[in-house]
Amino acid sequence: MAASWNASRDARPEASRLIIERAHEELIAGNLDDRRLQQVRPLVRASWERSWRGRVGPEGAPSLELAEEELERYRLSHPLASAMDMIRALLLPGSAEDSGVIVAVGDQAGRLLWVEGDDRVRTLTGDMGFVAGANWSEDAVGTAAPGTALLLGESVQIRGAEHYNRLVHPWSCTAAPVRDPETQRVLGVIDITGGDEVVSTQARLLVDATARAVESELLVARLRQRSEQPRRTTPVAAAVTGTARGTLHVLGRDRARLETESEHGERVIELSARHAAIMLMLAVHRQGLSAERLAELVYGEGASPDTLRPEMVRLRKVLERTAPGLIPESRPYRLPMVLETDAHDVLSLLDRGAHRVALTAYRGPVLPESSSPGVEDFREAVRSALREAMLSEASLDVLLAYAEIPEGQNDAEVLRLALEMLPARSPKRAGLVARIERIQTDAE
Repeated sequence: MAASWNASRDARPEASRLIIERAHEELIAGNLDDRRLQQVRPLVRASWERSWRGRVGPEGAPSLELAEEELERYRLSHPLASAMDMIRALLLPGSAEDSGVIVAVGDQAGRLLWVEGDDRVRTLTGDMGFVAGANWSEDAVGTAAPGTALLLGESVQIRGAEHYNRLVHPWSCTAAPVRDPETQRVLGVIDITGGDEVVSTQARLLVDATARAVESELLVARLRQRSEQPRRTTPVAAAVTGTARGTLHVLGRDRARLETESEHGERVIELSARHAAIMLMLAVHRQGLSAERLAELVYGEGASPDTLRPEMVRLRKVLERTAPGLIPESRPYRLPMVLETDAHDVLSLLDRGAHRVALTAYRGPVLPESSSPGVEDFREAVRSALREAMLSEASLDVLLAYAEIPEGQNDAEVLRLALEMLPARSPKRAGLVARIERIQTDAE
């Protein structure tokens, strides 16, 4: 039977919200001996201190570590994929779209794979980065139920201001790890997020019971599969091994950073401007490019493939030493695996409506010093997508934040829209008016 989230709110914080908030401010300031910290729950206080010592930022959204295509592939291979129907049935009511809560399921590293439930809550929490593909481990966001539950190996409840990240203070959450029923390795985590109703005693019992039910279902399925295949000598793998992947960081950088991850470990290299342009074009045009078209995108209209070929030879030599899985194929030129980029991450976040996270992830223009025509076109496409989302869909605080980055500082349309959205008595109005007048004067 599905959960009803009209449960009594019987979980009481051990300290008032105001005391917790002030204790949090003291901890962030480095005053670990402040007496108010002693009034914070020991579990929360210990997590805060781990987060502080690990230099986790008290604000800002987490990184998006799994972009859309990679996320979909990873979901299909993850051992908890087969349990999603059970999790939905146990934790989401029939009217999940307006239940007031969302259910998230993450992997053993704290990366969210599924985030489902109330549409309004999903939109609001999306602005703080609570979206599929984002990293919600304690190392990434500090104290929060999913990451802290994974770290401690037990169910955890975090209420409002107990979160380390200030963006998460409006929310409460309960999470429990899910273990492999045979090896006891942690496979992932189940979390419910919403208002105070999700940190009740009943909520914790329900999430714990769901995790145990999933573990039992995994064991039954595994035993059934073995009985149907008696000659099989090795058990079904309980945890995903992971596939090689690469990410190209091009936002606000003249020399792109290429990060690769495989069974042999992680590698990070910087690419020359020309190699960065080539790899970016191949990442954008995943279907492949002829030598003639790639030469035009990198060098300009009318460029000969003969100009491109020596550079491709040099690029292959670089990749042979550092990322052999990304050596481009030829005829047409294309990458043998999907290469994600931080620019695509921003576009994906915009598509999901996570405007605040997208703005945080936007580190600047795509390869700003590159004059390659293909790079210039992609740079403008990303910039335009960000601006359009800010003008058409972003909340006031996100729009004001956009107005502070170089792309928005001198955008009169952005400033006028923010001025319209501000309350009549807001002290920020005068500053916006002055900036608009200055832009108009400069244009005359």
